[in-house]
Amino acid sequence: MGRRPRCEQPKTQTHPKAFLLLRVATQHAKIGSETPAADGAARKRPGGGDAPAPAPADKRRRPEPPSSSAPRDRHHQARRPPPADEKVRASHILIKHEGSRRKASWRDPEGVAISATTRDDAADLARALRDQIVSGERKFEDIAAENSDCNSAKRGGDLGSFGRGKMQKAFEKSAFALKVGEISDVIDTESGVHIIKRTG
Repeated sequence: MGRRPRCEQPKTQTHPKAFLLLRVATQHAKIGSETPAADGAARKRPGGGDAPAPAPADKRRRPEPPSSSAPRDRHHQARRPPPADEKVRASHILIKHEGSRRKASWRDPEGVAISATTRDDAADLARALRDQIVSGERKFEDIAAENSDCNSAKRGGDLGSFGRGKMQKAFEKSAFALKVGEISDVIDTESGVHIIKRTG
């Protein structure tokens, strides 16, 4: 018997156009599978999870200014006004002159000598008397009794105790500024020139 010839299946040839169409369709299928959700999942932060990102750190707060009720530094505290009932005791020697508001005194009832005395002459006399007191040559009370043009001369110049607003401004300021036992420089008021001694 002769050998039966083997049947060979015809080879399938792929047309170049069909191959191109198949490739394009495959690429489209891949592109379509990349959904936004998948894209988002691919971009998750390392560590995974859905925890929100930490909030940015708060900026350092500025210190709040102290409230008005906070105590101020002692060097910046305003000086307290003196008590309204504060009193001092003082004596004085008054020398009147031509500029005095009342040109008369127990020593010169007619005011003849007072009217002839200039302010500078009165101040020079007051300074000379003060020097005698400060040097210890004579006592304040004795000089006041002999030379003061005020009626307090009979009491050694003692005016007693007084508070603020009772004397002329310049006299009051000087008397309250003195320490007990101190004697002022020459002080000018409308009455004349004074030497003041604080006694209490």
